[in-house]
Formats: sequence, structure tokens, C-alpha cells
Amino acid sequence: MISPFYKKHKINIRIHIFKTNIETNTDVNFIKILLNSDPKINQWSIDLEDIDRVLRIEANKSLNKQDIIDKIKYKGFICRELE
Repeated sequence: MISPFYKKHKINIRIHIFKTNIETNTDVNFIKILLNSDPKINQWSIDLEDIDRVLRIEANKSLNKQDIIDKIKYKGFICRELE
């Protein structure tokens, strides 16, 4: 049985998936500071072995995908929604 507490909090979560050009652990560490400092982001991961270098973000629904794209691009990386 799923607890009501979990259900309530899961409703406020949105998952965003992006294609990036983040290639190395150094790049990941650079992005880590940016993503960890955003209180609206709960969890994130980057799959460096995938050809699309997939960035997956679990965030509060108030954080929209364009905000994330703009943050990543500001740091000099390519970031677009994966369809």
C-alpha cells in the first residue's frame, strides 16, 4: 500500500528529460553545482554512456523545462528536451 504522504508529494513532482552534450565527469561536476543549488530540483542524473548524454531531472512542478534549458545553456552546454 502506498502511503497518503507519498502520494501527496509525488503529485507535485515533474520529470524532465533532456539531450545534452555533457561528456565528462568534469562537465558533470560543473553542472552539479548549478543543479544542486536549485531548491526546486529534487534529484538529477546524467547518463554519460548514452549517445544523447541524457539529463534526467525530478523537480517541483513550478520549475519548467525552459528554466532548466536556459541554465544549462548559460554554462555553455547544449540542452534540449528529448522527445
